[in-house]
Amino acid sequence: MTKKSNWIFTISILVILTLWGISIWWSWMPPIYNVKQRAIDTAKQLKQKMVPGYTTTTTLIDMTEWLIHKHGGFLSNDISPPGIFMDNMPSFEYGVLEQIRDLSLVMRLDFSRSQSQSNSNPDLQTAQTKLYISRKSWTLPSSEQQYSEAVTALKQYRAHLVSHDYPNAQFYPRADNLNEWLRVIEKSLGSMSQRLSASVGQERFNVDLASDTTAKQSTKTPAEEFTKTPWLQIDNVFYESRGASWAILHFLNAIEIDFADVLKKKKATASMKQIIRDLDYTQTQIWTPILLNGSGFGILANHSLVMANYISRANASIIDLRNLLKQG
Repeated sequence: MTKKSNWIFTISILVILTLWGISIWWSWMPPIYNVKQRAIDTAKQLKQKMVPGYTTTTTLIDMTEWLIHKHGGFLSNDISPPGIFMDNMPSFEYGVLEQIRDLSLVMRLDFSRSQSQSNSNPDLQTAQTKLYISRKSWTLPSSEQQYSEAVTALKQYRAHLVSHDYPNAQFYPRADNLNEWLRVIEKSLGSMSQRLSASVGQERFNVDLASDTTAKQSTKTPAEEFTKTPWLQIDNVFYESRGASWAILHFLNAIEIDFADVLKKKKATASMKQIIRDLDYTQTQIWTPILLNGSGFGILANHSLVMANYISRANASIIDLRNLLKQG
């Protein structure tokens, strides 16, 4: 090997190690933070008062800003190394983004409206539209640009929320409104649980038309099916679920504050706290360098099944909570 070749080899190794180190830094999972304290600090800094909806809106803003301003920025649309080679953090981002989108839609359609015939808040309408741009967009307009504009619209809604000069900017913490968001979360967690469980493969009976003799579907499907997550997708599904759980956990903490009176009246405060506790376990530190995918009762652990367990428990508690909210 010539001297020139040695230099090229050495430089190549250094570049690879540098990119590898950067990718580890950018992949560091975010901690759980106190949404109540964050909302109080924000209100003090902006000289605003805490009103119903302030904590939920602030948490939604914080989640969106985290996507844009965290280490490495938004990675899902990167076209250069090391971002283009990373998949765990982009999957985590996608899980968070999906929950941001769901909450922004419920904020626009339910939380901010007194009844079905009420007008949508223009700031929430703008924010929700901006958040639905493809996460892969890197040209103009880029994902980051649109998400930043969504944050601006959400901050304007929050400012109007605390001002008497904008009576059309409202937040209604009612049981029916909360039930609408929980219905969305219930389906999201149910889907996550099924996808995580498919890491080991599972045979399922088709129950799509069960319990309804008049139910129909567009095309026929097999009576039984075998589903198994492709090996290369197992970590993506895991980190997407982890990201979604992280976002839902913080949103639930915010909702618990803004809907405190509703939960107390329905005697559902303990149920909400149990859901939060179950989701808190989904963020436990992973002590292995790679995700293990052992069989259900095999020698090796299966991280996906552990995650599915916590998510399923939270989902079952959400179903119970929704039933409590429906009661008079």
